[in-house]
Amino acid sequence: MELKKYFILVIILNFTNFLYADIIKPAKNLTAHDVIKIQLNALKKNNKPNKNSGIKQTWIFAHPENKKITGPYERFQKMLLGDQYNVLLNHESHKIKLIMNSKEKYIYNVELISSDKKMYFYEWHLEKSTIKNCNNCWFTTTVSPPTDKGNII
Repeated sequence: MELKKYFILVIILNFTNFLYADIIKPAKNLTAHDVIKIQLNALKKNNKPNKNSGIKQTWIFAHPENKKITGPYERFQKMLLGDQYNVLLNHESHKIKLIMNSKEKYIYNVELISSDKKMYFYEWHLEKSTIKNCNNCWFTTTVSPPTDKGNII
């Protein structure tokens, strides 16, 4: 009986690892541009490999100080599923343009085509962190509400 319990536990743990295998974690070798690309690509295919896995990936790269305001994760998820940010989910395409950068901060303009073929603009801010386990890693600090530019031709 104990062996059966152990076997079931091993299967569950392996399945859990499989579910989160595609989650990329913050690392010093990732640039600010890498981080915004990771987040936008995850949001573009939000429900792959699992429901809301894009939101989860985006949460991983939310700045620790920002998480104090937007968190816990359930609250962050609700915010992204809400009216202001849901156009990010399962969008058709995006273009990332650098607006400003310094040693500690990058600001990008994101031009996004939503799943219903409307164009939106976001301003996306990233800053380096000073947290102990990922000092100098890039995290998102701010994403502006979208500016709706209407239907695309």
